[in-house]
Order: sequence, then C-alpha cells, then structure tokens
Amino acid sequence: MRRVIERERPDDGILGEEFGEKLPRSGRTWVLHPVDGTRAFITGRHEWGSFIALEENGRASLGIIDQPVLRERFIGVNGKAEFLTESTRTPLHVRPCADLSDAVLCATHPDVYFEAGERESFQRLQRKVRMSRFGGDCYIFGTLALGFVDLIVESSFHRWDVAALIPIVEGAGGIITNWQGGLCPDGGQILAADDSRVMRTR
Repeated sequence: MRRVIERERPDDGILGEEFGEKLPRSGRTWVLHPVDGTRAFITGRHEWGSFIALEENGRASLGIIDQPVLRERFIGVNGKAEFLTESTRTPLHVRPCADLSDAVLCATHPDVYFEAGERESFQRLQRKVRMSRFGGDCYIFGTLALGFVDLIVESSFHRWDVAALIPIVEGAGGIITNWQGGLCPDGGQILAADDSRVMRTR
C-alpha cells in the first residue's frame, strides 16, 4: 500500500502502525492499518480487517474496512457508506434505538483494553442495556453500520485504529466520538452509536 501511494500520490503523507509517518506536502494523509484485530487474526476468526483511511486537512474523508477472508468491504466517503461483497453493493444505514434499555452493546474485550476506572464505567453502562456481547474487533463497527448493534465502547485506540471507522459510521448515519462526546481523530476512548437518543441516556 505504501509503495502504491508513494508512486501515485508522492506529495501525500502516510501514517501506519508499522513504519512510522511520512509527513504530507499536499494536506492529505493516508492512514493504514494492515491488520486490525490481531487476536482475531491469530485465532482464525473473521472479525479482523485491513484499514485504509484518507485524511484531508486533519479530517478523515474516506474510510475502508476490508475483510479479505469473507471478501467483504465497508466503505465510507462523501457522507455515505456502502457494504460490498463480490456480487452486491448495499447502502449502509444504522437502525433507530430510542433508549439505552433497548440497546445492544458491544466491546472487543473490556478486561484487556480498559483501565480499572474505565472497566467500572463500562460495567455501569452494561447494566443499563438490553444485551451485551464481547469480541468482534473492527468488524463490530461494520455491524453497527449494518444495523445489527446500537452501541460500541472501546479504549486504547490509536489514530490508525479509528481513522477508517469515522467515515463509515458517520456515512451510515451513526455517531462516533470520544467518551466525553467530542471528536476522536487521535483515538483514545471511543464511543460509537446508531442513535443520538442512546448517547443522551448513557
């Protein structure tokens, strides 16, 4: 991916978990994460994915989650999101959720990625929802965009963990912020939801 970008877009920057950062001259930076969900990858589960994001002047404008085993791809760009398979192309739309008590909550692994205080906050939230499920890594953000889950809570994210997710979640009509409701382009604590009413009742 780096070789292609450097050949085709030599003035663009590149940031990845591997090989550091090349600063841009164009105002555009490609944010790459070849394997998001390493634990899923090494245990033979399909929830991992490859991320490609394009940031323009510090804001992610394009996001891709590619799951090569299932041959599935989630794309967010220009305020819209789509789900692609080998034979279909489907617009993505989150589902409505009127109240936290109706919500399905997901997290990758609260014992591994949350600090002690974060785990306590998560457990309080967990007691208020209809159902919770752990595991899924980046794929759970795709399931939110597909309309299967309502709320995702994560922590310990880096910029390359979140950049591709922002255009996909927002393009499907969802919300993605930090835990305080602010912008989250640099990662850290991440909260994604399908409905602003769930955010207000947390």
